[in-house]
Amino acid sequence: MGLSEILGQIDQEIAQLQHARALLAGDEKPAPRKAVAAPAVRKTAKKKRNLSPEGRRRIAEAVKRRWAEQKKRTGAS
Repeated sequence: MGLSEILGQIDQEIAQLQHARALLAGDEKPAPRKAVAAPAVRKTAKKKRNLSPEGRRRIAEAVKRRWAEQKKRTGAS
């Protein structure tokens, strides 16, 4: 949830509370509710992270070392 969405929700709650207060105080007649449009939020697409072949190879080797060590600790063949 973005900052602008949170602020929009807070503004809606404030408007509802002010309306309720005015009704209770007798200052205002009940009026049809108006929908408050949420501000347009532009979502940014996350960049896809690409690994180089060398990076993939290094990760694969690290995983193999990890599993080999774990196998050695448990005594599995």
